[in-house]
Amino acid sequence: MKIRYAAKTDVGMKRGHNEDYFSLMEDEQLFIVADGMGGHASGEVASKMAAEAISEFYQRTKDEEATWPYKMDRQLNYTENRLVCGVKLANYRIFHAAASEIRFKGMGTTVVTTLIQGDHVYVAHVGDSRVYRLRGDQMEQLTRDHSLLEDYKNAKPDMTEEEERNFPHKNVITRALGMRETVQVDIQSSKIEDGDAFLLCSDGLSGMVPDPKILETVRSAKDLEAAVNALVDEANRAGGVDNITALLLECHI
Repeated sequence: MKIRYAAKTDVGMKRGHNEDYFSLMEDEQLFIVADGMGGHASGEVASKMAAEAISEFYQRTKDEEATWPYKMDRQLNYTENRLVCGVKLANYRIFHAAASEIRFKGMGTTVVTTLIQGDHVYVAHVGDSRVYRLRGDQMEQLTRDHSLLEDYKNAKPDMTEEEERNFPHKNVITRALGMRETVQVDIQSSKIEDGDAFLLCSDGLSGMVPDPKILETVRSAKDLEAAVNALVDEANRAGGVDNITALLLECHI
């Protein structure tokens, strides 16, 4: 599998500092985007801590005899368990850092991870940062936001677009790293087709730029670097009310 990638993070037009963070491990083909939250810049501590904890866990568990901090879920395969365990460890560290230092009280972060292994992609996430798959002229959101809006949509599947736009608490998330000592991690996998691209992003992009515009922007760009730059520009043109992060990878078999 040949993978090309590009990434960009930007403070946006309204915020004083950037609490988003992205990371990648080329040797593991693991890509991470986190969107931190919390007062006194502790959000940026949480997002960086999440990425570093997951990366450190992957480094340590290259030896398959290494001890894991959590038991394996028998419903998941080894690759899925490893990814979920890394995210759970990140949650544990953030929760205890927030509990032990007053300056970190209340900090947390979303996280979305994409792992390429063989001809499969594995996606694990907590919160409302997203992964999209771009295949030909179609784009599909692979993750489901852990938010009040999504919970409400599940309860009311006939919700109109106008009701969704006017929903009063659409930015309130129901799951994040650091909220509790344990966390539920959503994970899925699918087979990659030649030319598939995957976009990992914070809600500073997905909340400002409609999905059709995201697809159009990526497909009209000359290369991946131009695509992530254009996505950030689009979010800023729409108001840039939050930090913006876009990590785009393209797979060729």
